Amino acid sequence: MIKNQWYVVMSSKEVKEGKLIGVTRFGEKLAIWRDAEGKVHCISDICCHRGASISHGKLLENGERVMCPFHGFEYDSTGRVRVIPSNGRNSPVPENFKVKAYKTYELADFIWLWYGDDEPTQNPSYFDDIDDSLPYSEFSEVWNVHYSRAIENQLDPIHVPFVHYNTIGRGNRTVADGPIVRWINDTMFYFYVFNRVDDGTPARKPEEMQISEMSKVYLEFKFPNIWQNHIDEKLRVTAAFVPIDEEHTKIYIRFYVGFTKIKALNKLIATLGMPFNKKVLHQDKAVVETQIPKKTELRMSENLINGDLPILEYRKKREQLKSANNK
Repeated sequence: MIKNQWYVVMSSKEVKEGKLIGVTRFGEKLAIWRDAEGKVHCISDICCHRGASISHGKLLENGERVMCPFHGFEYDSTGRVRVIPSNGRNSPVPENFKVKAYKTYELADFIWLWYGDDEPTQNPSYFDDIDDSLPYSEFSEVWNVHYSRAIENQLDPIHVPFVHYNTIGRGNRTVADGPIVRWINDTMFYFYVFNRVDDGTPARKPEEMQISEMSKVYLEFKFPNIWQNHIDEKLRVTAAFVPIDEEHTKIYIRFYVGFTKIKALNKLIATLGMPFNKKVLHQDKAVVETQIPKKTELRMSENLINGDLPILEYRKKREQLKSANNK
């Protein structure tokens, strides 16, 4: 994991007011809830007393505290135990009775979690060109791979005519000119794909090509775990690759549509288009889950080719960020 980063960890709709839930993220058990004012809180889901699951307990005082179901220990949102019932409610609680708390942020209908030891210097950011004017439909599913594998699948232009031969890869465009990668800032890049039918000429290298300034079709990746297919100003597919543990990833796919001036109609179009997006993702899943190892690194026993450039760029930057933030 890259530390000291804001990660998308859940969809906002999954955290309802008055409900205490437990999830696994980054290989850690977490208890998450929303208080009466709508703010999301997150602490470790392992009680510091006897290791019971706090998320199996209940909310108290409009979500200002949560109670472990085993012995009634009451935690606040900072992870501190405020009450040990068997000692008496007014008895002082020792300083060591606490669990880790995580900073949260809510943006773009996602719950974001700060993973790391340092304090965040800024809030997370979503894609700058997506706002409330673009309604979306969403679905999620779990893949049996490390999140790096799931991400790299969406950075891979040369698998499309084979894995998606009867969906987005129709046309037998097996030759990949480029692809061209353009870094926008230190943690975000665009990449442009130019797949074509094999006419006997070798694939062109990135330095032999130019990006048209008028081009509006590109793919975008933002560290640590969100991706966008910018198909059109009014049509996008995005994904959040949420790390569950070393061998499991939850993927949130969204289909944004803004063809009409009527939001309800755009929402309907997005909903009707989601089965196709599911089919495409399931084609990916069937293959990616067979890859060995489940987790990727910068240096592996692989033989990369020109078409793997976005993957290589991702790996190099990921290694750089890990080295800088995991000290």
